[in-house]
Amino acid sequence: MNRRPPNDNSDGRVGTAALPPHLLRFFAPRPPLPYVKPLDREPGKKDEQRLMPVSQYLDMIKNHDIDYVPTLSMAERKKQKLEERKKKSDETLKAGLESWDPNKDEKIVGDPYKTLQVSRLSYDCTEKDLRREFGMYGQIENVRVVKDPEGKPRGYAFIEFEREKDMKAAYKDADGIKILGRRIVVDVERGRTVKGWKPKRLGGGLGGTRIGAPHENQSAGRDTGSRSDRDRSRGGGDRGYSSGRYGSDHRDGRGTDRDRGGGRRYDSHNDRSRGGYSDRTYERDSKRRKSRSRTRSPGPSKGFGDHRGYRDGY
Repeated sequence: MNRRPPNDNSDGRVGTAALPPHLLRFFAPRPPLPYVKPLDREPGKKDEQRLMPVSQYLDMIKNHDIDYVPTLSMAERKKQKLEERKKKSDETLKAGLESWDPNKDEKIVGDPYKTLQVSRLSYDCTEKDLRREFGMYGQIENVRVVKDPEGKPRGYAFIEFEREKDMKAAYKDADGIKILGRRIVVDVERGRTVKGWKPKRLGGGLGGTRIGAPHENQSAGRDTGSRSDRDRSRGGGDRGYSSGRYGSDHRDGRGTDRDRGGGRRYDSHNDRSRGGYSDRTYERDSKRRKSRSRTRSPGPSKGFGDHRGYRDGY
């Protein structure tokens, strides 16, 4: 029968009393810490300041500085300036929309359906320069370069033609040409022709040239092909005008903005009035000739005995 020694613990571990002397010296207590005189007085001998209630003074300091304005951080100041600027801009925009009416403007004259808008002009451009550039498309009735109250040009103008088809030809061909070193943008007059139209300064307009960074903006002209880095040809009939209306161009949404209520339409017959076939007509004739040349049976011989010519297949 196994018995534990009397000095064993209940868990089976041997206590320090059973260790030999050469191991007991490792468990000897350390000597007490030496006394060191304190640098300050003892806590019980200090004259401490007693805490007193101050609730009776709260009413006295409640209205101490009525005109005090707390200092705002940089982010708060920036946000406050943006809100003030936006509020001022909204008020100006609202006042401009209430006062803007192109049908009652005394400076706006002429037929709006014969008027072409030319923008992105050089500030040195005059009415004489515009007549010289756009006179090739037809007779010009009136040219107006828009200026501010101080007499400085705003960078755009309105050109009224005598005939509507001349305005349409200029709209189709003159977009993107350079006048005095600046590439211009042309458009039809929309203020008196499109219901609910608003100019760019009043929150409307077309295009995407002021979206944000340069890589986000769209090109100013309609033609972004190989001719973007050189002057475009000024020939009046170098393109076929085959669109239904001059408003149905591939610029930003111009196919539906020009609503005339079923008025004057520009069909393909009028588009070809300046002479020559349109691209669609030429392509259709070319396909017809190729199809008939393939279906025509060959002649009996290639000599001069076969008198059936190419036109006999028609």
